[in-house]
Amino acid sequence: MPIYEFECQSCGGRFESLVALGTESEPCRLCGSTGAERRISTFSDLSRQMTPSQRRRAEDARGVNRDGARNRFKRSLAKNRGRSDRG
Repeated sequence: MPIYEFECQSCGGRFESLVALGTESEPCRLCGSTGAERRISTFSDLSRQMTPSQRRRAEDARGVNRDGARNRFKRSLAKNRGRSDRG
């Protein structure tokens, strides 16, 4: 049984409920009226983010050289330190 997020049409309140798969409406837990409609949960978007190991594999497949960016960043830091020491 999945947890769905519902929004009440009467009071505008949002709540989560553990209901049967495919349930489209549920009685409101806040005001008691019928017809709270199921909404797309924002949590579902978080599950689509890559894990660090997936990101590394994707970068390796694309041929992205992560060390090159690190070295450029280190050089720019060293250059900026040199400028701040002069002033």
